[in-house]
Amino acid sequence: MTNTKQAEQMRNGAGFVAALDQSGGSTPKALALYGIDADSYSGEAEMYDLIHQMRSRIAQSPAFNGEKVVGAILFEKTMDREIGGKPAGDFLWEERGVVPFLKVDKGLEDEVDGARLMKPIDGLDALLERAVAKHMFGTKMRSVIDAANPVGIAANVAQQFEIGRQILGHGLVPIIEPEVTISIPDKAAAEDLLLAELAKQLDGLNADQNVMLKLTLPEKPNLYKPLVDHPRVIRVVALSGGYSRAEANARLAENTGVIASFSRALTEGLSAQQSDAEFDAVLAETIDSIYQASVAG
Repeated sequence: MTNTKQAEQMRNGAGFVAALDQSGGSTPKALALYGIDADSYSGEAEMYDLIHQMRSRIAQSPAFNGEKVVGAILFEKTMDREIGGKPAGDFLWEERGVVPFLKVDKGLEDEVDGARLMKPIDGLDALLERAVAKHMFGTKMRSVIDAANPVGIAANVAQQFEIGRQILGHGLVPIIEPEVTISIPDKAAAEDLLLAELAKQLDGLNADQNVMLKLTLPEKPNLYKPLVDHPRVIRVVALSGGYSRAEANARLAENTGVIASFSRALTEGLSAQQSDAEFDAVLAETIDSIYQASVAG
């Protein structure tokens, strides 16, 4: 059965998870970095067409395959479209050997107690049913930690696991992502608090409830090793969080068992103006560098 093979790949496959899930708010920035300015398209429909072309170009590039890219996180509008004449999730798995995930969060609330929780995800059950029908393996949802505040961090992690259980109920694997902002002065202290809260929530899961974690690369190498080794954790992946690809890769290599799940660092250096040969060469080099850092630990 496909899901068993996908689960094996996510648990043990060498490589990293590509994050191709910029949503409405971050799409103009992603397009601008790709060399498409806001004045070259009008309206949301054109914007989403252009970002889909960029994602399709990445997904169809020869280096983008399961040998080094074990999974990919998609935006809802990408899941609903086709790549290479197939539904996006089917194309990724059947043609590239890449396990598909869906981003399900709808953005962030204002900061309370040093944390930005997720806004309510209206219609989540219906979205999860669609994700199952579209052959997604799992989901991803992001919230943010902006201070080493135990109250805010506890609330942040509790929300992640509450919704995570709802996702598990649909047979999907949630990627739980409480991102610690890289620029905060008390980042190391926030990470210590986050580790304790994650461990507490993981210990409360049933034996058949397995999750993935997506975390900011920590100040102390291997801080999250207890989470990597936790029986309820399929994989710990790292976000690039605004670090350059070089710094993100260097930090990643210091963390045993953690693999990358980069978005901006993955598309760094790619341009709409490049020929296919240039684009494929840059992407292949990028994928190889992130892969090497992911397997170095």
